Amino acid sequence: MKKFISISAIVVLGLILRLIFINKPDGLWNDEYVSWMIAATPFGTGFIHAVKSQCHMPFYYLYLKFFMTIFGQSDLLLRLTSVFAGILSIIAMYFTGREKNEQTGLYCAGFAAISSFLIYYSQEVRLYQVLFLFSALSLLYTIKSIKQPTKLNLILYSLFNFLILFTHTIGFVFVFFNLVFLSINLYKEFKKVITAVWISIFTGGIILFPLILNILTRESFSQWWGSFSISKLAFLVTDYFSPILTNLTNAPDNFLYAPKLVIFMIVPAIICIYFIGKSVINNKFNIGLLGICIGTLFILILASISGKLVFITKYSIEIYPILIYLACFGADAIERNKLKYTLIIIYSLISMGYIFFSPYSAPKMHRAEGHKIPADILAQFNLKKDDIILLEYYPESRFFKYIDFSNYRVTAIHKGNFNQYLTDNTDYTQAYSNGKEIYKNIFKTDSNHYFDTILKKDIINSLQPGQSVALIILNSVAFHSPDEIKQIAENDNLYNKEPLLFMVFSYIKYKTFTELMKTLAITSIATKGNWTLVKFTKLNNITLK
Repeated sequence: MKKFISISAIVVLGLILRLIFINKPDGLWNDEYVSWMIAATPFGTGFIHAVKSQCHMPFYYLYLKFFMTIFGQSDLLLRLTSVFAGILSIIAMYFTGREKNEQTGLYCAGFAAISSFLIYYSQEVRLYQVLFLFSALSLLYTIKSIKQPTKLNLILYSLFNFLILFTHTIGFVFVFFNLVFLSINLYKEFKKVITAVWISIFTGGIILFPLILNILTRESFSQWWGSFSISKLAFLVTDYFSPILTNLTNAPDNFLYAPKLVIFMIVPAIICIYFIGKSVINNKFNIGLLGICIGTLFILILASISGKLVFITKYSIEIYPILIYLACFGADAIERNKLKYTLIIIYSLISMGYIFFSPYSAPKMHRAEGHKIPADILAQFNLKKDDIILLEYYPESRFFKYIDFSNYRVTAIHKGNFNQYLTDNTDYTQAYSNGKEIYKNIFKTDSNHYFDTILKKDIINSLQPGQSVALIILNSVAFHSPDEIKQIAENDNLYNKEPLLFMVFSYIKYKTFTELMKTLAITSIATKGNWTLVKFTKLNNITLK
């Protein structure tokens, strides 16, 4: 009864932390919006094509579609699907830790319950909380299979590793090292069994391979936000082990970017590193588990260094259950109870204190790129029928959930067609592979007759007196001033490091604004979150040539 009360209390705490501030008024931001958009696509009218157009595997979209079919498509409902996976994850970590003993099980559940990283993704309409659940269950049946290699344990081990593959495009990296670990522990006595496990998971991988290959080879700028740096590896540690979340999309180069937060970042991380250190001392099994994490991170770092992906903490979330297990194993292994409980209390107080009292804690974090923000602002602009909406960076499909465009003319200069506006005769493949060289001279000058001509033809000269154009700008990808664009383009070192899309949409932002200002009057302007909206109105009948 005491055990039931303890784990129930932890689950209730985890639920409370995941439900507070879950109704995000800014709406879904791009990645969340993509999750909804794909899940809302009917099977017979493009679901598989929609999956192929993105960078992750189908399972999460199927998971989301299941709940949407039953309960509806409100933003709150979509977020609650991640809360559900988050609560199951706490329970899964409890049973994983209990493979050592009851105390470690409670530690693992408690850690998962108050983890800011897991709280954040339990409120996010993305695959990562579901992926953590599968990874936790994979760890559970890795331990069980090595202890007792029964048919049921090995089948469940294979199932959850396959689900990782079916959820995360780069999940095969973790699954490979996990299989190697299992093989090392069982191969001598259970060669046929291990061979069967390899074949079963490999077969699943072969089935998924065409989709994985399509996703990995598709030309898309969506992931190339920055290069690897040691600071990002340090942020991975603080993201996982402290309440400060820094590397959710892209982290600053300076690890000590916020000196006032250092104590909240460093102290919990050091405590957890100490616990992990205790867990691997003279314990070959735990050393092997840590090896899975190191191997997975090594491959992700190599991929990041080679420019294949950006090193973001969430991409390695498969290793997080192992790190939690090792930290809790090590905490339980400390013989001096006074030291053990002092460290646990310090860790818990820092984590919980930040969650409840900081305006920037995981459950309180705003979705500054939420697509409902421009929708709400547009409603205040009082646009008329046949006015123009000019979108920069996202296509109009990214706003269908919140904006009815039927009464307006919509033009979008987005990350999939910007090449058509910057230069003549440059297709998307050329822009993708050699855009920095193609556009370098353009960034150095204010003059771009080709861009100006298109803007005049499609926007300015198509307006009648009294009509308006609403310009929607995403500032988080268009933050360089004209002088900064020139300075970066003229410095090879800076230019090589700077993501192309930041340069492109900063340039498009100021060029568009400059051209519209020549003949149109600003009648409304608003900024909220990462968005700026400007309403330009044509007051006279001037036509530009």
